[in-house]
Amino acid sequence: MSRWNQRKRTLALLGCAALLLCAVTVAGLLFQPLAMETDFANKQLAPGPGHWFGTDWMGRDMLARTLTGLSLSIRIGLLTAVVSALLSVLLGVTAALGRRADAVISWCIDLFLGIPHILLVMLISLAFGRGFVGVVAGVSLSHWPSLARVIRGEVLQLRQTTYVRAAERLGVPRGRIIRRHMLPHLLPQFLTGLILQFPHAILHEASVTFLGFGLSPEQPAIGVILSESMRYLTTGKWWLALFPGLSLVLVVLLFAALGEGVRRLLHPASAHQ
Repeated sequence: MSRWNQRKRTLALLGCAALLLCAVTVAGLLFQPLAMETDFANKQLAPGPGHWFGTDWMGRDMLARTLTGLSLSIRIGLLTAVVSALLSVLLGVTAALGRRADAVISWCIDLFLGIPHILLVMLISLAFGRGFVGVVAGVSLSHWPSLARVIRGEVLQLRQTTYVRAAERLGVPRGRIIRRHMLPHLLPQFLTGLILQFPHAILHEASVTFLGFGLSPEQPAIGVILSESMRYLTTGKWWLALFPGLSLVLVVLLFAALGEGVRRLLHPASAHQ
């Protein structure tokens, strides 16, 4: 049996993390009816064999609500990260191919980065009517500047390469140069940025929902669960916030590990490790 190198270990860890996140997402969808089911005869029960995460003030199972909330956060994070990453590539490439476009988009990047992030998410969410659409719009339209700046810098470097300059002098259409000579080189930055945006998207979705600017209270989102549990912490109901909070941190750390693993796999220095 051959010795495992660093790339094989990283691939194994990536597979385990992705499998666990998929399992949480599917479990949340399956437990969604149970998360909404009330049982006032068993309200505010401490964690035990029947209810591993305890129950809340309406007798709802906290394990089911936590899994459902995490599943919702993962799906929102997936959607917003994809939209934000695609927007970053589009604007980053556009900014690097024209002086006027570069000036406008660079100004927008500086403007967005100059506004406190959570405030920007809340303002965009309010502008789009809050709820699911507001959260998706708020997170998607506020997470693109950092990755767009990276993409822009990478495209500026690619434009100075010999093969790109030769293609331009030979009259190759700009669209073809972007498609054949630039986009393949931007794929590592795109994938790494896409995955690393997941934890930020999930945390900001939970934050704006916790503050009341995101998803509606009827939805079993992590932000809603944590917000409602604050009223009961002083009465000793510690499990209402502890387990959902720890679960959210675990999901964020898993996504961060995925992003770091992908970055290592795609980095040229790790090709022979």
